[in-house]
Amino acid sequence: MKRALWLLLGLVVVAVLALRLFSSDSGQAAETLPTVTVTRGDIVDKALAVGTIEPRVEISVKSQVAGVVRRLFVDAGDYVEAGTPLLEIQPNPTPQELIDAERRIELRQLEVDNLRREFERQQQLFERQLISEQEYERARRAYEEARLQLQAAREQLALLREGRVQTESGRFETVVRAPISGYVLEKMIEVGDPVVPLTSYQEGTVLMTMADMNDLVFRGTVDEIDVGRLQEGMTAQIKIGALPQAQVTGRLSKIWLKAKKEENATVFPVEIEIVEAVMRDPRDPEAPPRPLVLRAGYSANAEIIIEKRENVLLIPERVVTYSGDTARVTAVLPDGTTEERIIQTGLSDALHVEVVSGLEEGMKVQEKPLPQIQ
Repeated sequence: MKRALWLLLGLVVVAVLALRLFSSDSGQAAETLPTVTVTRGDIVDKALAVGTIEPRVEISVKSQVAGVVRRLFVDAGDYVEAGTPLLEIQPNPTPQELIDAERRIELRQLEVDNLRREFERQQQLFERQLISEQEYERARRAYEEARLQLQAAREQLALLREGRVQTESGRFETVVRAPISGYVLEKMIEVGDPVVPLTSYQEGTVLMTMADMNDLVFRGTVDEIDVGRLQEGMTAQIKIGALPQAQVTGRLSKIWLKAKKEENATVFPVEIEIVEAVMRDPRDPEAPPRPLVLRAGYSANAEIIIEKRENVLLIPERVVTYSGDTARVTAVLPDGTTEERIIQTGLSDALHVEVVSGLEEGMKVQEKPLPQIQ
């Protein structure tokens, strides 16, 4: 009986010692948790867009005449004014096309000769007042139409043979000219390459692409989660991967109404107009920035600023515990004790959160304890 009593007392002592040891370890762990300081700073809520730098308008230069490229007057990267010759096309008709054009002229000539004789006969009858003025005008109109058709057939043959023709309204040639003032971005053809003309039933061969490089935009996509918070006119900071020192500022100018799928994600296309692009010298931060030359095709990310607040109280988002609409933190008091406080939060950028009330600048807030591994 006594032996059992002593064994029971021993177990009680061991349990009490273990409980005290556990409590001491827990208190020590709570006391050694790191803290962060409530500071003041700026916080920005922004949406990320991924895309490229592109010209606002890029034009594909095509020809309305079939043939082969005879001469090239410009190369990729050249700046040209509107109307400047870009290339010349040599018509390359088949023998059958030439024969048909020559026979068409012969047929039109026969028709003109017959109608001329008919018109002269009708003119004599009209002068003798043997036919009406309406019949006379009908004969004259038929003769004039036949003459015009003959002239058109001759001009078509000259265009097939020489690639140029002179008409009453001006000189026409198979020289393709620049439709706008700008840079030649890309050249798709070389001398001797065949050219398919642009018609109502075929797209035609793209000869070159041109654009005004002084009018560039950022085109990219924004996740559907953020698009509902965007508005046209918002400021954006564009970061170009190939130019880490570049500072490019833009303005959100267009948000598409229809989404599209990209890698199983729903995104909305956006367009950002570039307002300013400068480059700073990393070796001399005090030096004034110099203008930046942007090129079409640069990969870039745009941070669209949704809301920005300056000189507000900030704490890391990770130290806040949320329960429904209530936010709590563990504040460290001046005497070293801790106190759980309910705070009111404001703007968040996913790393830091604004503190509207509940804390003061310079206060210490305890980090959350690491989860215990069972």
